[in-house]
Amino acid sequence: MYISTEPLRRGAARSAAKVPPTVLALGMVSLVTDISAEMVTAFLPMYLVYGLGAGYLQLGIVDGVYTGATALLRLVGGHAADRTGRPKAVAAAGYGLSAVTKLGFPLAGGSLGAIGGLLAVDRAGKGIRTGPRDAMIALSSPASSLGRAFGVHRMMDTVGALLGPVVAFALVAWTAPDTVFVVSFCFAMIGLVILLVWVREPVGALPRRKVRVRDGLRLLTQPGFRRICCYAVLLGFATVSDAFILLAVQQRTGIAPGWLPLLPLGIALTFLSAAIPVGRLADRFGRWRVFLAGHGLLLAVYALLAVGVDGWPLLIVALGLHGLFYAATDGVLMACAGPLLPDEVKASGLAVLQTGQALARTVAAVLFGVAAAGWGLGPSFLVFGGVLLVAVVVSRRSQ
Repeated sequence: MYISTEPLRRGAARSAAKVPPTVLALGMVSLVTDISAEMVTAFLPMYLVYGLGAGYLQLGIVDGVYTGATALLRLVGGHAADRTGRPKAVAAAGYGLSAVTKLGFPLAGGSLGAIGGLLAVDRAGKGIRTGPRDAMIALSSPASSLGRAFGVHRMMDTVGALLGPVVAFALVAWTAPDTVFVVSFCFAMIGLVILLVWVREPVGALPRRKVRVRDGLRLLTQPGFRRICCYAVLLGFATVSDAFILLAVQQRTGIAPGWLPLLPLGIALTFLSAAIPVGRLADRFGRWRVFLAGHGLLLAVYALLAVGVDGWPLLIVALGLHGLFYAATDGVLMACAGPLLPDEVKASGLAVLQTGQALARTVAAVLFGVAAAGWGLGPSFLVFGGVLLVAVVVSRRSQ
């Protein structure tokens, strides 16, 4: 094991050494914060479906709230960062808001309404912080190496995503389930402290003029940026949430529900291994090409869950492909859009893109929940696979 992983660690260290300290510090913030977030994300499907008896429709609605609550507040966070010239302070407000919500989950009990409200506030914090954080990465990095910079950040973020389910599984196995939320709060606060102490504002974050809300939306008049936003939204309508993919994998493989919190490890391990190489590949061969190729991998996941064979091979292949999908799309999309945006409205522009994508995925989560409640998971993946195929073909026009 040591021999096989040592080259990967050396390669990751060399790539990380080439990115600015601000990116590395933000990566550490995201690493610790993602431990907190993924503890809840990994625990949630088991908690809702097997603990509270929620159906597919209820899961879709709650998951839609979880995704959609970030949407409009991304615009708020991006605009506040550009207007004040202090993206770090705005990001800190978002991280803090998400942290305090973790303590509310034990008080919610079995109320789906209260849980949905807390998830909305938690994701609102994520929405506020995402645009300023990504703007700080873009402002701190040369345009020619944005793919690598976002790849390093997403790699560190994914280390947290890898550790979060492990911590959640251990806590569920050895302590009371509500302990997951308390420990999640502690990790979130550690991430906030790292942000406040070690992350520096990029020099380019200083405001050059008074920024208005419509300045960010006006970026949609630029043809290149508008095309990226439109196609990202179109693809978002066909993106099934992780909760349903993990639930489908668990049911198709027949593993016990108690192991469900560990399934995100398969996604995180692949993402961790591929984030930097895929980011460099995107810089060299075209970021939009890599972004669309990632959605082709997602299409393969849908096909496996709709008509593939059952058993452990499905578990390994489906989760691995899903991790590659994230490696090829998450940071790569921000690297596609970053160079098209002026520095003074970069956070606002990225927030516009992220808002459109988040709203589309919210609709997709609810629609998939409706479809799964009526047809079952397999036929629903087949239908969404057809929609995704059409979206990928149409989106090739942006190249």
